[in-house]
Amino acid sequence: MNRIDQRFDELKRQGRKALIPYITAGDPGPEHTVGFMHALVEAGADVIELGVPFSDPMADGPVIQKACERALARGTRLVDLLDMVAEFRQSDTRTPVVLMGYLNPIERIGYAAFADRAAQAGVDGVLVVDMPPEEADEFGPILKQRDLAAIFLVAPTTSRGRAATICAHGEGYLYYVSLKGVTGAATLNAQDVAEHLAPLRELTRLPLCVGFGIRDGITAAEVAKVADGVIVGSALVNRIAEHADTPEVIAGELASVLSEMRTAMDA
Repeated sequence: MNRIDQRFDELKRQGRKALIPYITAGDPGPEHTVGFMHALVEAGADVIELGVPFSDPMADGPVIQKACERALARGTRLVDLLDMVAEFRQSDTRTPVVLMGYLNPIERIGYAAFADRAAQAGVDGVLVVDMPPEEADEFGPILKQRDLAAIFLVAPTTSRGRAATICAHGEGYLYYVSLKGVTGAATLNAQDVAEHLAPLRELTRLPLCVGFGIRDGITAAEVAKVADGVIVGSALVNRIAEHADTPEVIAGELASVLSEMRTAMDA
């Protein structure tokens, strides 16, 4: 069984919700990323989303765009992320890791070659923002053969018919985008989220995890009441940006943000 499925099974038995932090790999420098991952786990992360730096992150707002720029300026490439995951696995064999990014870097390596290397490194899932399920007929089976979960996004504007297609192709968990717009958007309404998740639960047994707009313990706890998981990205990437010149303090800053959310969610 894939580590993602195992983790959600454990959480369900415990009556807890998943806390899924996102950071951009290589920001502010590739030598720091693995340490950040361990700090996030210690602070309560259940799954880690590791962002693949890309020069045109069209689904992301300014915070993550700038993180990609910083990482790319330090020479971080997709193959470096696979090395980071392999290093992380030397001391953590349980925490699921999902790579989140865009199709172009994967195509440059090749679908099969990427999937082979990702599986060998210890990656558990892949979320390709600009590859909808209708266009994943080649890539999806390649991932499945290597027990890598193909994770997809669903938005408030997604029709029921298309949501059904996404649910049929998705694995691991479904990433529900709580707001119209890009990452880092500001206003989140938990009741509105609950109303949109209800019809999705009729279509899939996949855990429904909510991202965009999670800023602090209060918003994390509110979303956790209606979702199976809470995804937080920009709040963490902001802390990295604020301390980019003093990277030695960043792990503690990330742990502070995430532990507040973990405490609020568990309460």
